[in-house]
Amino acid sequence: MAKRDCYEILGLSSDSSSEEIKKTYRRLALKYHPDRNPGDKEAEEKFKEAAEAYSILIDPEKKSIYDRFGYEGLRGQGINGFSGFNSSIFEEFEDILGDFFGFGFGDFFGTRKRRKAGYPSRGRDLVLELEISLREAAFSAEKEIRINRAEICHECHGTKMRPGTQKNICPYCHGKGEVRMQQGFFMLSRTCSHCNGTGEIISYPCKLCKGSGKIKEKRNLKIKIPQGVAEGMKLRIVGEGEAGDRGASRGDLYVIIHIKKHEFFERENDDLLCEISIPFVQASLGVTVKVPTLDGKESLKIPPGTQPGEIFKLKGKGIRNFQGYKKGDLFVKINIKTPKNLTKKQKEFLRAFAQSRDEDVELTRSNMFGGTKNIFH
Repeated sequence: MAKRDCYEILGLSSDSSSEEIKKTYRRLALKYHPDRNPGDKEAEEKFKEAAEAYSILIDPEKKSIYDRFGYEGLRGQGINGFSGFNSSIFEEFEDILGDFFGFGFGDFFGTRKRRKAGYPSRGRDLVLELEISLREAAFSAEKEIRINRAEICHECHGTKMRPGTQKNICPYCHGKGEVRMQQGFFMLSRTCSHCNGTGEIISYPCKLCKGSGKIKEKRNLKIKIPQGVAEGMKLRIVGEGEAGDRGASRGDLYVIIHIKKHEFFERENDDLLCEISIPFVQASLGVTVKVPTLDGKESLKIPPGTQPGEIFKLKGKGIRNFQGYKKGDLFVKINIKTPKNLTKKQKEFLRAFAQSRDEDVELTRSNMFGGTKNIFH
């Protein structure tokens, strides 16, 4: 029986793009896959047929030969039916098809190295949230934390067996840790569900850890908080997670940083912002004030005529960058304090000052609210 044309199999024209070829093959592979059509020989043949057509049309060199000479031109190219393919046909769709059906196409052809069933797994990672002060974030600190994590059982030393007993070979997989089964025209391997891939059966599990090989224990650790850490930053402490299985490496500990709100400073990236209040006379005449910073007080010159809300910068008085390249700045916002409970004499001084500047000191509420009461009484 003559083979069908590759373009006819995929329902494409000879000028179809690579993306169209891939998209069509993926759709047909999912439609006719043996796992979706158990026992359906016709679907199995269509699956093989689509795979063969795809392997030809997706390869520019093979496609060129096929377009000129048909299947005859490809006999020397290793294309002689589905059994002659290698795994490259399926590699691009291994994640799509493999994840859907629970295996990878590399497994069918022996080209993908599988992790040995029952291979000791690395310990679990742990996550801890830690609150620190703004000063600790700025200058680094050493903190002591307490975690509850899985440690190797000191009774069975991780073997999971009761001391003095032995393991038995799993009778279901005969110690291989996996079982093989025929599905369609593929031979699939699955982890043995009876021994969980270890190839061994423990008849007498350790009483202390109940056969898990691990027990939960509380541990105190000292960790270093680097300078410049920011809110929400995640620090990785290598090897301080839970113990692994049978000698496998420990997991890691991730510490998520939260920074307490400071009573004086606000932080934005590596910069700090604060507010100070000065009397209006000092704002008018100018003054030098002492401004608190995270590492002591710093002199700041306020020029004459400073207005409410003006912001001045103290360069390099912020927080050092986490990478240590430079320090941020401290921005100081000026608030002007207006005096209350003025004496009669003080009011007279202010009226005289205002008159000297041709300012209206008899401004009444009627100008703003419709009343007639003098604002100074």
